[in-house]
Amino acid sequence: MPKPMHRSHSFRKAHRITRTGRNVIRYRRAAPSQPHCAICRTELHGISVNGGRSRRTNSRLFGGVLCANCTAEIVKLGSRVEHGDMKLTDIGIRQRAYVLQLVAH
Repeated sequence: MPKPMHRSHSFRKAHRITRTGRNVIRYRRAAPSQPHCAICRTELHGISVNGGRSRRTNSRLFGGVLCANCTAEIVKLGSRVEHGDMKLTDIGIRQRAYVLQLVAH
């Protein structure tokens, strides 16, 4: 039975054969993946996977969470909700949380 820390999916199993011929399972940490947009699931460009927290995100609105196209759409929907042209219930469920954050500021 593996150790409890090795039972999560953050560790990858690597089957190895030692020089003596034994089959051994070694565990190694999974490599970090490229971040994706929370709405349309496309890869976020301009964000480094390696480095500190300030290097990984953009300094703009919803930087590191949404792509530029989805951010522009959220800003449009937020202004329509503020001016009363659209109700919050007319917005999709994925976009609604980000519109609420924008309207709250």
